[in-house]
Amino acid sequence: MKQSKLLFNRAKIIARVKKLQKQGKRVVFTNGCYDILHAGHIRFLTAARKLGEVLVVALNSDKSVHEIKGPLRPLVPQAERAEMLAALECVDFVTIFNESEPYKIIKALLPNVLVKGGDWAPDKIIGADVVKASGGKVKTIRYVKGKSTTNVIKKVLENYGGKKNKADL
Repeated sequence: MKQSKLLFNRAKIIARVKKLQKQGKRVVFTNGCYDILHAGHIRFLTAARKLGEVLVVALNSDKSVHEIKGPLRPLVPQAERAEMLAALECVDFVTIFNESEPYKIIKALLPNVLVKGGDWAPDKIIGADVVKASGGKVKTIRYVKGKSTTNVIKKVLENYGGKKNKADL
């Protein structure tokens, strides 16, 4: 795929996904904050991509991350988070959503596969109802224990929180 992977316009991402589905491509969808990209994210996204031919990642906007994670997050602005995700070989498209939940975009895209990490109970996966009703599948991928943005932040604070000099960093 030579076209841009970053599609911020909702109508454009919907049109692109529908076209690919008409061509017989299985579209996999996931979403998240992806505030500090780490090995857990990479493993998850790589596994998600194997569930189909196209992986769409809907990224929480700065506003929605702030609502979900609190006033100190996100650490990395949405444009930079989107750029990093788009640079990954396993990711075909990145879009940003402003809502606190991805229900509207999932309902509009109707992916063939909706995937979340194993830390999500299947009955709590937002959009599962509309994906299943349209004939799609909902999958979870095993959660990689200890690999989280929260853990990265904790480690940074533990190791560098009290450092006063640049030389200590």
